[in-house]
Amino acid sequence: MTTLNQDQLIQVELLYKHYKKTDLTRSEINDFVKSGKIKNPSWLKQDQYKVARGVYALPVDGNDISSQVKEEILSELPKTEKAPVTETVSQAAFIVSSLTGDIVPTKDPVFVPWGYFKDIKSIVSSKQFYPIFITGLSGNGKTMNVSQACAQAKRECIRVNITIETDEDDLLGGYRLQEGQTVWQNGPVIEAMERGAILLLDEIDLASNKIMCLQPILEGNGVFLKKINKFIKPAPGFNVIATANTKGQGSSDGKFIGTNILNEAFLERFPITVEQAYPTNKIESKILLNVMSEKGLTKKDDTKFADNLITWADIIRKTFYEGGVDEIISTRRLVHIVEAYTIFKNKMKAIEMCTNRFDDDTKNSFVELYTKVDAGANAESIMEDQKKSDLAEQMKDNDSESDKDEDSSGY
Repeated sequence: MTTLNQDQLIQVELLYKHYKKTDLTRSEINDFVKSGKIKNPSWLKQDQYKVARGVYALPVDGNDISSQVKEEILSELPKTEKAPVTETVSQAAFIVSSLTGDIVPTKDPVFVPWGYFKDIKSIVSSKQFYPIFITGLSGNGKTMNVSQACAQAKRECIRVNITIETDEDDLLGGYRLQEGQTVWQNGPVIEAMERGAILLLDEIDLASNKIMCLQPILEGNGVFLKKINKFIKPAPGFNVIATANTKGQGSSDGKFIGTNILNEAFLERFPITVEQAYPTNKIESKILLNVMSEKGLTKKDDTKFADNLITWADIIRKTFYEGGVDEIISTRRLVHIVEAYTIFKNKMKAIEMCTNRFDDDTKNSFVELYTKVDAGANAESIMEDQKKSDLAEQMKDNDSESDKDEDSSGY
């Protein structure tokens, strides 16, 4: 090796005395520089001293460092002649975990169980591997039910939001640049497998065929990480739960743009499919009252507001199911309105601001409908008036078409 100058010799001595080894990673060298004891030894990070990816050997042979330190360093060197240094650095040493600490979801004080919650909790509590596919309209508590089932069962849960771009690297893991060196970082699926946690794949129907890398995992088997030549076996308690707005067959009405038709073999690996509906009026009322109570709203007028919102949403949903409107008021949207009300202390402002996401015609009709509910009109009379209005509009359209036909006939 090249003969070192006095400053370089001092740097070598100090690095060895601190770390008590001859092979140092780039991050170890940089950390020691940050301590202020030496200047950055850029000369040491050259290819001639590199023994592995991001690892450098202290040059001691043939350099005049103090005899005591040299003896200590040389005693640490391998006795065999020129053994490949790359073999001394295990690739497993560069595998890092992305999660630390407790990842059990927090219990939501306003949560009210409904639908298939008890069944989901039973599966989660059993610690058996039994994948679940949960489908339902947006904002009806699919993810919330899973999260709170894990919270009550004190089970760790790792949630992954799926998109069209999600691939094997995102799910299983990949190489990342960390502190100047390349390391392997486990993905959320591997983390869940090794911890025996619940893996929640949210919006699974947005995935592309890249999701097929999960096939062996959905069978309850381990998975081979070919990039690091390692087999991962799931720990006891590991399970997979997927949520979606569709059943994996795409969105036939075009409401959920971006959803895809999932591979039949992939869907077949979920033993059960749960169809999550919106809560009943009674359950939904409890949810809104819990939110109000948590915010300190307990007056009679506040309770009346919650009741009116439930009636209002129920009318809109019935109209939606009958094909009368293209939008729906979800449970999540009702909670948003209540939360807005706790901030602005104005009912109509809360409703208007939380329905601004809809087109103007839909928003205006929803706001107008609420004013009728708030004025004391019951659901039956509003629905009957709506049907009469729709019928009159249809007859008007028919008359208009007839007039056009007569004009075109020339008579």
